[in-house]
Amino acid sequence: MEPSDSELVRRAQAGELDAFEVLAARYERRVYSLALRILRQEQDAEDVTQQTFLSAVENLDGFRGQASFATWLFRIATHAALKVIRKRKGLKTVSLEAATEGTDPGSSIPHPEFIADWRQSPEQLVQSREIQRLLDGALARLDEKHRLVFLLRDVEGLSVKETAEALGLTEANTKVRLLRARLQLREQLTRALGDPDTRLTRDHDHVH
Repeated sequence: MEPSDSELVRRAQAGELDAFEVLAARYERRVYSLALRILRQEQDAEDVTQQTFLSAVENLDGFRGQASFATWLFRIATHAALKVIRKRKGLKTVSLEAATEGTDPGSSIPHPEFIADWRQSPEQLVQSREIQRLLDGALARLDEKHRLVFLLRDVEGLSVKETAEALGLTEANTKVRLLRARLQLREQLTRALGDPDTRLTRDHDHVH
């Protein structure tokens, strides 16, 4: 049986470099995939992946296990990726909490313009190769705060609590953002895959 993350962390903290290498091998692909989906540039994703594991090994003594090792690692990766995005935009680097927390303007859940009777939810469709390219395009069009929540919760499989911890959000805020992300993705994918006859008029926005 393979050693658990917690056992490997304990051994790595005791100075066993091999144990950390096993952890790195276990999560490298997922960290890279997450970084690539956030940044959409391979070189930046590779840099963030390297930076994530370098930061993790340097700060491993400070890991106390309040969250899982994966959550802790994804938080480091997400923070590093956000710093890259802010440098691209020429904005001052801010904390992860300041970058992702706060009241969303127009925070009410929007009515969809398109509807579809899908048996699969967007998060299940992540596993469907046929529409992987469409989903990646739809994810790229999501704003940062919604894309990050969807990636951590529905792509990486973290719980709502773990996603909230990784992003420095409240669980309530995480749930709202996740719902909005799923609705936006459903709408975008239905535009590509759905029947145009299912388009709704804006009149329904005024119906009470």
